[in-house]
Amino acid sequence: MSPRMSEYPQVLFKNRVPGETVLIDGYRTTGGYTALEKAFKELDPATIRDQVKRANLRGRGGAGFPTGIKWSFFPADQPGEKYLVCNCDEMEPGTYKDRELLKADPHQLIEGVIIAAFALQTPVAYIFIRYAFEDCAANLDRAVAEAAAAGYLGKNILGSGFDCEIHVHRSAGRYILGEETALLNGLEGKRPNPRSKPPFPAVRGLFGQPTTVNNVETLANVPHIINHGAEWFKGLARTLEGAGTKLFGLSGHLERTACFELPVGILLREVVEEVGGGVRGGRTFKACLPGGASTPYLTAAQLDTPLDFEPLEAVGSRFGTAGVTVFDDTTCMVAATLNLIRFFARESCGWCTPCRDGLPVVAWLLDKIEAGKATFDDIDMLKDQFRNISGRSFCALAEGAMGPVAGLLNHFEQELADHVIKGRCPLKKK
Repeated sequence: MSPRMSEYPQVLFKNRVPGETVLIDGYRTTGGYTALEKAFKELDPATIRDQVKRANLRGRGGAGFPTGIKWSFFPADQPGEKYLVCNCDEMEPGTYKDRELLKADPHQLIEGVIIAAFALQTPVAYIFIRYAFEDCAANLDRAVAEAAAAGYLGKNILGSGFDCEIHVHRSAGRYILGEETALLNGLEGKRPNPRSKPPFPAVRGLFGQPTTVNNVETLANVPHIINHGAEWFKGLARTLEGAGTKLFGLSGHLERTACFELPVGILLREVVEEVGGGVRGGRTFKACLPGGASTPYLTAAQLDTPLDFEPLEAVGSRFGTAGVTVFDDTTCMVAATLNLIRFFARESCGWCTPCRDGLPVVAWLLDKIEAGKATFDDIDMLKDQFRNISGRSFCALAEGAMGPVAGLLNHFEQELADHVIKGRCPLKKK
């Protein structure tokens, strides 16, 4: 392990022990549920919402929308049926942070859900979890039971008059279920197609009632904001506009591939060279996906970019889920992009033409180029498909799928041309 790891504040992973899951007694030993008690005994729902807004907590599920602003759209002060939904249908290639958090410390999410439910005045919450994460779902079931036995769930929590119940829902599992309105359809037992917006879920969501959907990591940050304050949370980041820490899932051609908690705004170079131990086998860094499979590639020229929302957008990529996948100099970027596009094409719900028909065409073109059977007209057609799909799909799936294609066209167009000129992948032996 890097000698510098001790310098990084551990907030979400402070209870993490390899191969173990913290139970409620261990969680309370390190301050667990003190934020919940503070929220219920000292604060009111509006104050909690304001603290989260001032903390500049942005959604950790990929879109990065400010959580406090999202909560401000929700009719928390209006009576009636309302819901809070936690999105744990984590399926993007290179992203595995939420399951690591739930393996280590499920009570952190439970506490965050209860505080959020109180802040939004939603008596019912659902944790929508991918079916394959059975160990995480079992951890959540146990944590819910332990929290209820301790008086943190159920009727009249801590004498506040507020009731809350949490249901752990195991989904059938498709990538499209990560889109919040498709998730709501899936939770209702319907085909998981995205819904037309507006109305947004805050107006008409689950079962036609106001609903807020937040990611696992997002909600797990809420107890720490309540305990330590908005300024403390913002002070964890290395950029002025950033806030908090982030769970980074490292994968690809690195010496160390695991999930690490690091400050928002850490330089990509530091993640690759210090945390990841450098490129595997001493080879040369060629490119990386900085935020999961749906983000445009960065090259060595962007290694000194802070990993935060605005700095990454400034260099043509996105923070996404902070799933950093590194490729060394032996990687064919056409083949890498083809592999990703095949995934996105397979996972399309088929609802709209740009996604249903456009992504298979992109996959076909990349396959043709990689096989050395393409012409320069095929590269032009790939550019046309990129323009036709970007910004024209019903939801963000196809837009995200175009992320690596954008990186390929921006940084590796010569590699595309070399495939055509040589009639084969130039990195493969004859």
